[in-house]
Amino acid sequence: MKYRLNRLNQYPFMTVGLIAIMVLVYGAMTLDGGSTSANVLITFGAKLNPLIQQGEWWRLFTPMFLHIGFTHILMNMITLYFVGIQIEAAFGHTRFLALFLVSGVGGNVASFCFSNSLSAGASTAIFGLFGAFMMLGESFWQNPVIRQLAQTFLAFVVMNIIFDLFAPGIDLAGHIGGLAAGFLVAYSLGVPRIGKVSVVKRVVATIVLIGGLVWLYMHGMAQ
Repeated sequence: MKYRLNRLNQYPFMTVGLIAIMVLVYGAMTLDGGSTSANVLITFGAKLNPLIQQGEWWRLFTPMFLHIGFTHILMNMITLYFVGIQIEAAFGHTRFLALFLVSGVGGNVASFCFSNSLSAGASTAIFGLFGAFMMLGESFWQNPVIRQLAQTFLAFVVMNIIFDLFAPGIDLAGHIGGLAAGFLVAYSLGVPRIGKVSVVKRVVATIVLIGGLVWLYMHGMAQ
């Protein structure tokens, strides 16, 4: 994909900044007792349904900045960097950040509704970036570069979901929730650097996104 951007706009400082924050948080968790410690995870804001039901709603936001073990953060940061720089270039810095954060929250809300497990990780938001690629593929299928990228990431997403079904300890609900949220947020935000998106699609996506998040949250609170 080619964009007419100045050098500042080309630098993915949102992606790099998010990675830096997560590395710093991981270091703080390590010093505080280890990122695999349940107590440390809870202290730093991991998703834990009973605490959310008691009013600690920020646990739907903070888990995307936490990781459980070195392999977890290493794999997520590598993926975030290579996917993030492409999505940030396409959507712009502000839209990219909004997409990342809302997707992360969306994935955590889905996890809150469908999974009782303690969970953390940026993968809910990263799957949202995959969802943004799906949106680009649907909206700009005539562009051969976008079409190829969308097909590649669709195959990657399918393989990951199949892996999630058989791997223990994976928050499948969070991944699917983040994917869906990212797809809808991408429509809601639009992508003017590439082209126009139908106003009707943007409005419908926004309504579905807000309605879905509210329903999932209320259902989780009622459990």
